[in-house]
Amino acid sequence: MSYLETTVDVYRQAAEEPQIGLCCTTNPVWQLPGLSMPKRMLEMNYGCGSTVNPRDLVNNPTVLYVGVGGGMELLQFSYFSRRPGSVIGVDVVPEMIDACQQNLVEAEAQNDWFHRDFMDLRLGSALDLPVEDNSVDVAAQNCLFNIFKADDLKRALEETYRILKPHGRLVMSDPVCEQPMSDELRNDERLRALCLTGSVPLQAYLDFVTGVGFGTVEIRAKRAYRLLSPRHYATNELLYIESVEVCAIKDPMPADGPCVFTGKTAIYYGDEDYFDDGKGHVLMPNQPLSVCDKTAGALARLTRNDIFISPSTYFYDGGGCC
Repeated sequence: MSYLETTVDVYRQAAEEPQIGLCCTTNPVWQLPGLSMPKRMLEMNYGCGSTVNPRDLVNNPTVLYVGVGGGMELLQFSYFSRRPGSVIGVDVVPEMIDACQQNLVEAEAQNDWFHRDFMDLRLGSALDLPVEDNSVDVAAQNCLFNIFKADDLKRALEETYRILKPHGRLVMSDPVCEQPMSDELRNDERLRALCLTGSVPLQAYLDFVTGVGFGTVEIRAKRAYRLLSPRHYATNELLYIESVEVCAIKDPMPADGPCVFTGKTAIYYGDEDYFDDGKGHVLMPNQPLSVCDKTAGALARLTRNDIFISPSTYFYDGGGCC
């Protein structure tokens, strides 16, 4: 059995019998006015963060969600895009599609604004999405891509890039780990399916994302996720795993490389009215400006004694230099 077949088997069982916190720390649930979540949908919340951000969801976008789970985030997306077929859900597990459909029936009964025809559920794989080129405004996945090995991860990212419209957004939540893992852990198919041992360092994750062409990437959140202890896993040291929320934007790739925002800020504290680097970045005195890592590096190389560059906070909420 391949690791992908093991993954399908794990989530087939999770669809037939909800398992709270099966693979992931249950992520926070958006509390939105007039939105009621069915109990079973909450029990099938198999994510490690949130991919639902109101600033991505303006003007009734077409949304693709890969790995439907119990339908919680599908329902949240439809809250912002209330038209037939506006939210496409794709899953490789038929039983998960069926379970999601059942949960959406209950969601329709609990929410007078929601109609099931807002949803378009399709059986298919993240590696071969049943979606047309350049047809989606926002694509999302929660705690799925970390399961893939390198070649499959590259393929999944290429597929989402393909189906996104120009300037469309891929919003992701995945675990990352900065420490090396043993081959035994990496090759344990069930632990990989449970979103534990497919985690890679953040920079490697970002390299995969930018490597398929995304010109702008935002790190929106980073938080504690899991700890793998030698008492319970094949490791000689404690392995600390974090989850990250990332938005990759299908912008053209700049000639000097992608703009990656990791929460760095530039502050000018000189004596002039402002500082202008001549490259589109104007710093007003003592007014923090969010900058991408590339711009932060360029400003630091000026070796000025009147510009402060903050460390990465791994929290970025828009605005800034690019």
